[in-house]
Amino acid sequence: MLAAGLLSRTARRALLPARRLHVAAAPALVQAGIRPESVPRHVAVVPDGNRRWAQARGLPTADGHEAGRRALERTVLLSHAWGVRALTVFAFSQENFGRPKVEVDCVMGTIERMIRDNLDEYERIGIRVHLIGDASGRPESLLNAAREADEMTRSNSDFHLMMATCYSGRREIVEACRALARRVEGGLLRPEDIDESVLAGELQTSAAAGGELSCPDLVVRTSGEHRLSNFLLWQSAYSELYFADALWPDFGEAEYLKALRAFQSRERRFGQRTA
Repeated sequence: MLAAGLLSRTARRALLPARRLHVAAAPALVQAGIRPESVPRHVAVVPDGNRRWAQARGLPTADGHEAGRRALERTVLLSHAWGVRALTVFAFSQENFGRPKVEVDCVMGTIERMIRDNLDEYERIGIRVHLIGDASGRPESLLNAAREADEMTRSNSDFHLMMATCYSGRREIVEACRALARRVEGGLLRPEDIDESVLAGELQTSAAAGGELSCPDLVVRTSGEHRLSNFLLWQSAYSELYFADALWPDFGEAEYLKALRAFQSRERRFGQRTA
């Protein structure tokens, strides 16, 4: 089995140049009206609309999630090529467990395949892969894929891909508070020493990408919905929000560039006045 797995990865590696042609042929950011020096360091995405995309075409829901996977793979490579340092995608929420089991299993399998099929390329081009969220809700095969991704990409630091799976923003904050309470109980921390930076340090994005990249500069949601849906609630306090009408499988290079242009058109004051 090990030899077969290695052979499979070798075969996939031979396809890598062809898979990156789309990114290599993309127009220069300057030509697209983007200032490269002002590209957001951290982009977060709520990829909504896979099921509606499939329904509109008379296709099974599974086909919509597979199309969504391709859109995510494209977004990862574009982000990496354009100088974004971190991308966090809301792959599966705690609330999504309320969907039919067949769809839950489909999404979990799609996440696993996305990791396994791209791992060699991500390792080669410097992408660090993290899964954040509640690991106890993930199937064993996905846990194994996550462990393999962690081992293979641990030394990469050019770009952080954080896949929020079985994730809840509220639960993340509660778990951070519990961790601080345990430190206080153990005499390692005084209550008066707890401030925003201390709490932020307990969040999963901080543990994965470090404090510098823990908070997204830009949050993108597709399919015309205008809410965060319990995603990165603490981290997105001062994020710029962009809502695209396109369904996630249709979110391509042109739509991404629109989001970046919108981001660069805004003045980020973080609650302060500039004049």
